[in-house]
Amino acid sequence: MKAGDLMREQIEKAEQSVREKQAEVQRHHWYPRFHVAPQAYWMNDPNGFSFFKGEYHLFYQHHPFSPEWGPMYWGHVKSRDLVRWEHLQIALAPSEDFDVDGCFSGSAIEKDGKLLAIYTGNVWTGPDHDTDLKQVQAVAESEDGIHFTKWEEPVISEAPDGDVHQFHFRDPKVWQHGDQYYCVLGSRTKDHVGQVLLYRSANLKEWEFIAVSANKKENGGYMWECPDFFHLGDHDVLVMSPQGVKPEGDRFHNLHQAVYVLGKLNYETGAFDHGDFEMLDAGFDFYAPQTLEDPEGRRILMGWMDMWESEMPTQKVGFSGAMTIPRLLVPDGERLLVQPLPELAELRKEAVLVEQTAFTGEQTFDSVSGTCLEMKVEADVASTAALHINMRCGEGERTVLSWTRADSKLTLDRSKSGEGVSGTRTTTIATKQSRLKLHIFLDQSSIEVFANDGERVMTARIYPKEDSDGIEFVAEGEVALRIEKWDLSPAFIF
Repeated sequence: MKAGDLMREQIEKAEQSVREKQAEVQRHHWYPRFHVAPQAYWMNDPNGFSFFKGEYHLFYQHHPFSPEWGPMYWGHVKSRDLVRWEHLQIALAPSEDFDVDGCFSGSAIEKDGKLLAIYTGNVWTGPDHDTDLKQVQAVAESEDGIHFTKWEEPVISEAPDGDVHQFHFRDPKVWQHGDQYYCVLGSRTKDHVGQVLLYRSANLKEWEFIAVSANKKENGGYMWECPDFFHLGDHDVLVMSPQGVKPEGDRFHNLHQAVYVLGKLNYETGAFDHGDFEMLDAGFDFYAPQTLEDPEGRRILMGWMDMWESEMPTQKVGFSGAMTIPRLLVPDGERLLVQPLPELAELRKEAVLVEQTAFTGEQTFDSVSGTCLEMKVEADVASTAALHINMRCGEGERTVLSWTRADSKLTLDRSKSGEGVSGTRTTTIATKQSRLKLHIFLDQSSIEVFANDGERVMTARIYPKEDSDGIEFVAEGEVALRIEKWDLSPAFIF
């Protein structure tokens, strides 16, 4: 059987598997309404986030035969506006000697009117998935952005010489700078220190290793996955997902992290002079983000809204994983603000408005409730010791977002957020002129919080009962609130 025929056969089997399960999955009250999620079974990293022939394409790591991780395929959705999405057929399936055990993460770029997907081909060489593996970088091309043909041979077949682990180099992100193409790859040293490799090519076929571009020996983790690189504002930006970073104060409490560093890349030597890790999200469930530049020049990010080795109660109903909403990265001096994409306002239904209401203690408001909604809260906290917002409230359930004056902390508590999840995450936040701004998205089994116009973001999966839809506000001391709330329409064109 020809290689292309084998991939088509694999895709047909995978599509049939998903079709048989999707109706059952999408009826469940934990299934997202306006987030990208698999039609059924497993999803993790976003891949190939790109703009091609007038449409946005988002691929993702997908196991189409069970809600657990397995041999990776590339699932696929597209959108004209990053708001409403359409599921497409699976784009890539394991079919070659060099990717027989999975088409791992990668990126996509347009060249000569074609969309090229650059991905990691994975082969297990033994039972230990940490040491018994072979990884290469491969390419598949498409005329229409939907049907792909793999190139016959990998374009990067071996890790470079030097202090580079030979088995762990993956997740290529490719971009064009001048008349050259560049690629960052996630890697680790032989002594297990995370790093990023930089390559250069004139044609996307022959690649030259330039240098180990960046690393961090002091609490930088043992492996840097899913790197992304771009210029924004006055800085070059490297985004990556380091594994093995130890907690520091309120930071780095998830199993793995998603961070960025700001700096300056020397395109000749490959050296990236950069600052310290900054977290992209201070919540529980955010990993492997990938970005694109839209036609307006905006830098837009989406990430996997889950975390390795965490509880995933949706597996019992046939799916696992979702993406965050699209997020706008905005330069702000020596940091980035992370804001919800403004176009998401197109999903809003009728507004519920609560004007400047001052109170002490517990308060609820008519029609301020729900499971699939957007809510903006502006609080005058000049006389407030603490403000708590209890969401998805029901019998014994609530997800609590708290601000406390004494330590300027914002805390997300999911100890009563339903099945399988627990714990708190905390981050420091400034209040300017005693004003606190919170922008919250709830979608069936998730919460995303954007504080003070994107100064801090917190994301979590939650698994409450279907009828846990209450929202309560609790003030220690007097608070004055302005609340805008909208139920949101579904975002998928099935």
